[in-house]
Amino acid sequence: MTVPAPGLPARVRIHEVGARDGLQNEKTAVPTEVKAEFIHRLAAAGLTTVEATSFVHPKWVPQLADAEELYPRLAGLDGVHLPVLVPNERGLARARELGADRIAVFGSATETFAARNLNRTVAESLAMFEPVVASAKADGMHVRGYLSMCFGDPWEGAVPVHRVVSVAKALLDLGCDEISLGDTIGVATPGHVRALLSALGEDGVGTDRIGVHFHDTYGQALSNTLAALQHGVTTVDASAGGLGGCPYAKSATGNLATEDLVWMLDGLGIETGVDLAALTATSVWMAERLGRPSPSRTVRALSHKE
Repeated sequence: MTVPAPGLPARVRIHEVGARDGLQNEKTAVPTEVKAEFIHRLAAAGLTTVEATSFVHPKWVPQLADAEELYPRLAGLDGVHLPVLVPNERGLARARELGADRIAVFGSATETFAARNLNRTVAESLAMFEPVVASAKADGMHVRGYLSMCFGDPWEGAVPVHRVVSVAKALLDLGCDEISLGDTIGVATPGHVRALLSALGEDGVGTDRIGVHFHDTYGQALSNTLAALQHGVTTVDASAGGLGGCPYAKSATGNLATEDLVWMLDGLGIETGVDLAALTATSVWMAERLGRPSPSRTVRALSHKE
């Protein structure tokens, strides 16, 4: 039953990350044709932003080594944004050659994760992103800045809010159009989410430039998302079937499942444009190909009814 609640947005844009952030964490590579069909099915279910792949060196993320083969198979998905991750100028060049018009760079709020993920300090990673973002913007591309470890770091512990604000503003100053705040190891709680969003707002960063990316390690992803929506955020990252984690942080478990998010939003009367039945069928289909059931509670509940 749909029961709206006051103080929430009328519509939420879901930034679907299952095909990239989800599949990059698989122990074995998923065949290119399966990835392509997955993305086509996600688009058919009504998702208008589907992160397609990553143009990183195959040595670091071998599961996404087929980016050049995959991306051309997505031609014809009219009205669907297909952003790709790029770590540096070489990655941008590869994406540009294939006609990508939306990219993302991925930074860290903590020094330890920056060193482990990018082999650089936070300042050095920002310097690496600067020419990438400038070149992409000169070409008219949309640029997203991912910011990992915004709430806690497995090596450094709690991450000060002011540090996250500082790095987020630095990414925006480089020219990023939006920032995705990542709870990489899933330790955030609603009060912490509100505190960070309030601090960003006080420093002039509006919620129209913020997305949230929660992991469900401690079962807090939906409650944290609701706190963000109450604060005015309208872009939420999620992964079909709850796929994913982080290959560089072993304590990071799966992303917020897109189906669980849509179930909550549908119940609140918030528009997403997503057909929950079609999305659930897609995640069941992918779970069969991965050889294990989906961790999404909504997928399990709805598929069991069938």
